[in-house]
Amino acid sequence: MITGSPQMTWCPPFWTLPISTASRYGSHGAFYRYKNSMGKSLPLFYIYDSYLTSPEAWAHLLTPNGPHSIRNTPYDGVFIALLVEEGHTHDILAAGFDGMYTYFASNGFSFGSSHQNWKAVKNFCDANNLMFIPSVGPGYIDTSIRPWNNHNTRNRVNGKYYETALQAALTVRPEIVSITSFNEWHEGTQIEKAIPKKTPTRLYFDYLPHQPSLYLELTRRWAEHFIKEKEQWLM
Repeated sequence: MITGSPQMTWCPPFWTLPISTASRYGSHGAFYRYKNSMGKSLPLFYIYDSYLTSPEAWAHLLTPNGPHSIRNTPYDGVFIALLVEEGHTHDILAAGFDGMYTYFASNGFSFGSSHQNWKAVKNFCDANNLMFIPSVGPGYIDTSIRPWNNHNTRNRVNGKYYETALQAALTVRPEIVSITSFNEWHEGTQIEKAIPKKTPTRLYFDYLPHQPSLYLELTRRWAEHFIKEKEQWLM
């Protein structure tokens, strides 16, 4: 399947959000759960900026023998850390996370977000029983809020950038592909319907000459392709 990537900003006390979320919504039928390697269906959490907390501190919570371990408790889950730098792979493993995701929609912005590194990361994850979740996006441009960041702009190329990222993700045979969008119109990563719009301070990019639903249609097409590919992988 292809999932959106929920963004969770970590604020002290850094364990409050997952615990309160699980306590309040954990029994709801619509609360998303993922079956882990042990066959348990657990809540799945993407942890943004996880590297700002030391692996030792995470290990207290996420390793089975940690002094404050939540493993095999009502607050257990599938915890996915943000991979930015190459060295974070070993930190994520030591911290007790269940996997890693790349988040950024700009290919080449970081080690983790660079398509050319995904095969090596996937190999590391496979060797250490971790999930690798590559993140894709339709493009990236945030100069309206970060004028100095033009070098990380990635043009949509009428959908080709998105499809190139999706193809790169499927090549490494991941369990999940996350789409980094979350209606980030100010960063140019939106995939919902769009029409031309201009305000006194900002020009929003549309999908012309294509229809407003272009990226939703591409997402559906690649989701169907992903499902078929996974069926082949498991044969």
